[in-house]
Amino acid sequence: MRKLFLGISMPVLFLFVAMYSTAPYRYIPQKALKPGEKIHYKVSYGVINAGEATMVIDPNIHTVNNRPCFKVDIYGRTIGFFDLMIKIRDNWGTYLDTSAIVSQRFYQYIEEGKYRKKEIIDFDHRNSKAIVHRLDKHSGALKEKVKFDIPPHMQDIVSGYYYMRTLNFDTIAINSVFEIKGFFDDTVYHVGVEYLGKEKIKTRIGEYDALVISPIVPQNKFFSGRNPVRAWISDDEKKIPLKVRANLIVGGLEINIREYEGQ
Repeated sequence: MRKLFLGISMPVLFLFVAMYSTAPYRYIPQKALKPGEKIHYKVSYGVINAGEATMVIDPNIHTVNNRPCFKVDIYGRTIGFFDLMIKIRDNWGTYLDTSAIVSQRFYQYIEEGKYRKKEIIDFDHRNSKAIVHRLDKHSGALKEKVKFDIPPHMQDIVSGYYYMRTLNFDTIAINSVFEIKGFFDDTVYHVGVEYLGKEKIKTRIGEYDALVISPIVPQNKFFSGRNPVRAWISDDEKKIPLKVRANLIVGGLEINIREYEGQ
């Protein structure tokens, strides 16, 4: 289940990188991301309700590495039958630079069945380092600190997804593929993301003109067909993530928006 989640989320969440006016940062103008936003989702496997997810931007602005940041959290949990099979209670989070739209700090607190993981990653963009703090899976005490070299303007799996919402897709050619970079599990990933164009879709919160993107997923035992993972985001100022669909070898997984709270 964890490998499947990462296979879907990592390519979608690692989309693009950013800089600010003085190296290593640049200013990214945007209107999509605002404090206090909260988005609720339903996760389904076929016709079965499998889980719930919530994406939250804290109402307050935080300071990390002397930079103002949005604090963004993604919470995921299983429900019903899937909760009996493998109980999941995950929290993935980022401190997202409000001007550069890059990660200053990433954290994950994972509970999936008997599997536990607690980790914090600080990004030193000026010195091109990711400092990984490995924590005790029960107490949260620091066990080990490890540094990794990273390319400029690195994202994490949460910040990359939110940066995507600041892009002007009118400047991106349909069917073009972008290489994006993200740091996760001690590794720098380079992932191709294809922009497939626009579609009109119906959701629980209304009908939207939507932008469609698809990560280039290497052939594996989980996914089926071309563009097996697709994501839909609203084609408006807010760029609201509306839906994710993954075509699996057996069945399909969907994440659908069910409530939006924001300005």
